[in-house]
Amino acid sequence: MRINQEVKKALDEGRAVVALESTIISHGMPYPKNVATALMVEKTVRDNGAIPATIGIIDGEVVVGMTPDEIEEFGKKAGIAKVSKRDMPIIIATKGWGATTVSTTILAAKAAGISLFVTGGIGGVHRGAETTWDVSRDLYELGSEPVTVVCAGCKAILDVDKTLEVLETQGVPVLSYKEETFANFYCRSSGKPVDYVFNEPIEAARVMSAQKDFGLKGGILISNPCPEEDALPHSYIDSIIDQAIKEADEKGVKGKDSTPFLLKRVVELTGGDSLETNIHLVINNAVLGAKIAVEYARLRKEK
Repeated sequence: MRINQEVKKALDEGRAVVALESTIISHGMPYPKNVATALMVEKTVRDNGAIPATIGIIDGEVVVGMTPDEIEEFGKKAGIAKVSKRDMPIIIATKGWGATTVSTTILAAKAAGISLFVTGGIGGVHRGAETTWDVSRDLYELGSEPVTVVCAGCKAILDVDKTLEVLETQGVPVLSYKEETFANFYCRSSGKPVDYVFNEPIEAARVMSAQKDFGLKGGILISNPCPEEDALPHSYIDSIIDQAIKEADEKGVKGKDSTPFLLKRVVELTGGDSLETNIHLVINNAVLGAKIAVEYARLRKEK
């Protein structure tokens, strides 16, 4: 693993660092929008007082804190693998290029000593999982590694009820910023309750600090609703997702191919509107995540 010198210095000095994934660069959107978005998210983290650390695998090396040139190359390069936990040893051993998902970003962040990670939406339990058993590794990493994840809920193609049930079983506290319910990715609310609502970043940082002090296993999930002006109507996006799922079933798309296929079809069926919403919600999460990371770093220095 190679840690960027700026990131390492910030960690050594106890300053705020925010981990960022690389799947959004290689699999989330086309070039050059993917690179522009990644760099904008990094700038947003900096503007709010923290150091960004975009994580990816380059030539078999886990890089914590990719440079702008590496992000550019990542955005242009074809055939980058989408890497979950099971794929990591293979990609590292074969000196491949890999885009980190939520689960592998959590693992790399923990190894580097980063306590908070910002993403768009987490993986979760797929619709129909009672027969397919399709459950994202993200939920188990959240239950076992001490990294707080800021998101806009789980990806809209998933089953929110079942996802929250697995998070509860894993002992992951689910917090919400200023809203009583769990966020719903493209839409603001799923209507599902959370464990704790906070109105200021310091409140979330205190929960993180309390978890660390007591030595509790696992992380914390922070739900941050999509900005109201960028949210898509529930009925509209639900009908789009239903159509995408029907097409996936007809084509026999299963397993780890399901999420990329469904998200790509949602973008196509919304004429790109879902992609714009995705970009805005990630930037919104970066603002909140950086502010929480700053407060958490301050609390830990006071210990």
